[in-house]
Amino acid sequence: MYEGEIAIGPVHATMLEPHRLRLFIEDEIVKDAELTIGVNHRGVERLMEGLPVEKACILCEKICGICSHIHLWSAARVVEIGCKIEVPERANHIRLIVEELERLHSHTLLFGHAFEILGHETMSMRSFMLREPIMQLFFEISGNRVHYSCPIIGGVRPRCNISDSQIPVILDRIEKYEEGLTKLINRTLNDPMIVSRVKNIGILDRKTAAKFHAVGPTARGSNIKSDVRKMGYVPEYDPYEFDEILLDGGDVLSRVAVRFYECFESIKIIKQAINMLKDCKDNRIYNPNYELHKFKPIDCYTEAQRGEQYYSYGLDDEGQVRQAKVRTPTATNLGAMEEIVKGYHVSDAELIIASCDPCFTCTDRLMVLKEPFKK
Repeated sequence: MYEGEIAIGPVHATMLEPHRLRLFIEDEIVKDAELTIGVNHRGVERLMEGLPVEKACILCEKICGICSHIHLWSAARVVEIGCKIEVPERANHIRLIVEELERLHSHTLLFGHAFEILGHETMSMRSFMLREPIMQLFFEISGNRVHYSCPIIGGVRPRCNISDSQIPVILDRIEKYEEGLTKLINRTLNDPMIVSRVKNIGILDRKTAAKFHAVGPTARGSNIKSDVRKMGYVPEYDPYEFDEILLDGGDVLSRVAVRFYECFESIKIIKQAINMLKDCKDNRIYNPNYELHKFKPIDCYTEAQRGEQYYSYGLDDEGQVRQAKVRTPTATNLGAMEEIVKGYHVSDAELIIASCDPCFTCTDRLMVLKEPFKK
């Protein structure tokens, strides 16, 4: 029997971002694994310390390119909660529309990436073709495809105000997206070759998911309720009706399928938001009448595409950020994936890791200080 180690990374074709995965094997079965992150260490929390809060918010948007909106929205929500800043109703609807469009493009990106790891280039390209009109919507709404810079403290930027002429375009795009996604799902779930590669692979049971504090679709694929939008942490979602998708398979198929079905819920939310936008009597998208004041670090939770996202910071007397803390969902999901990769074939290892939709660069943001920051 052969016993040895296979080292993957820090640059590997199956992953979009650098990481290092060591697989300790017997023949071709993984007996143990060690996943190392931090290759893209950037120290964002340290850079936030002492910045004016407006600049800190813009910096937070750069933490991730795939989920840039939710980072900026989270950063803005902290100061809005701490300073009790009222956000106009119309601005909240626009923020929410952009966030759910971002969830669509993020989930569809994972579909394409998962098919690529499986070696199914045709389905991978179909996923990216399905995603492209959503990316174009971002450009038409904000002028950018990646960093939209939509939320600002007290509302949204004027350039992101969704006009009456843009509403039919958005509705048409998501209708076509829904049709294309339905075809993609039917093709995927009826393809025995694809299903055989993802079903009963990388099983994450409820106990292990709870132990490692798995969040988002990763936890919901193991039948654990984890959507903070449904828990009251994001009151902007309270007027909307949508379901929390739960599956109990716990395998790669379940984690991907949760995202498939969540896309339909996002479409449902977008349609409701557009109707509310039409009926909104207050056309303000920004509240300039606010004052920043000192507050101690407070907690803010949002539901990013990969799961629960945590932001915390306070402001000093000069309106500068202090004690910034950001926790992204990948940080805990990766621990669960490292555990469950054991016992599976080497060829399944990267697929299992990828099934939690990891964002390594999003997670590599910390910097440990030996002494307090000095201005």
